[in-house]
Amino acid sequence: MKKEEHIPHLFNSISELHRMLGLPKPLHPLVSLVDNTQLAVNKGELPHSFLLNFYKISYKTGLSGKIRYGQNYYDFDEGGLVFTSPKQLLAVNDDETEYRGQTLLIHPDFIRNHSLCKNITKYGFFSYAANEALHLSDKERNIINGIFENINDEIQSNIDDFSQDVIISQIELLLNYSNRFYKRQFITRKAVSNDILAKLEDLWLAHFEQKTALTMGLPTVQYLADQLNVSPRYLSDMLRSLTGENAQQHIHNKLIEKAKEILSISNLSVAEVAYQLGFEHPQSFNKLFKSKTSYSPLAYRQSFN
Repeated sequence: MKKEEHIPHLFNSISELHRMLGLPKPLHPLVSLVDNTQLAVNKGELPHSFLLNFYKISYKTGLSGKIRYGQNYYDFDEGGLVFTSPKQLLAVNDDETEYRGQTLLIHPDFIRNHSLCKNITKYGFFSYAANEALHLSDKERNIINGIFENINDEIQSNIDDFSQDVIISQIELLLNYSNRFYKRQFITRKAVSNDILAKLEDLWLAHFEQKTALTMGLPTVQYLADQLNVSPRYLSDMLRSLTGENAQQHIHNKLIEKAKEILSISNLSVAEVAYQLGFEHPQSFNKLFKSKTSYSPLAYRQSFN
């Protein structure tokens, strides 16, 4: 018998999600702040997996059970602040899962004519995996809860000409604080970050020693992230916070370091060096090398003679 295929359900509107969760109709069609303890729905009635056509910012506390996010699971026993952007696959797989905390839902149309519509893409944590949630200190938690309260008060008030601007300003404040707190997390969770950096160095060592570039070409950010079990955006933001360079810059610098080594100790032609590093075209290697060193590969080699 053919295994039943589960097609993710797409929630296009916040009102539709409210209905599915057994919640009252939202006071505003494009923005809603949900108390997760008020969910009134039989889990058997929920879709197996789903997509939201809007942004979701959830702070979950004391949650038991596991939530699937893409291909991964995240244990929320400690709680955490999680961000998802539209059309990201979500699923609840544990019948024992219980929600406590708050969830802010923001339809893209709500910020359509504001600068936040363009700027929201700069907040990389909307692309993080759920196991890369933001864990807050007591002081940080109070700040976030205070912003949630401000948003809720505004939603509960009579809508006027200033309502949208006030709510959006609070959303921006929430995102900017979250950006700050994530930078703190990269530093304070040094054990995790240093472990990732150590694994990254081992990955590069194996990559060059086994000459995998000859078969796979240039390593990509996605490839490194997959090997390290983190999301590409999280890897890039973590590297930028700890080393000052994003993941793509890190890749380029590692390639140039190895290129310098090969050029200085071998008689391989520049084209052979390029192919050994994974470049399909030597011209691309020449261009990158010169942009990083101000020398062509050949001129760099000649400087050793």
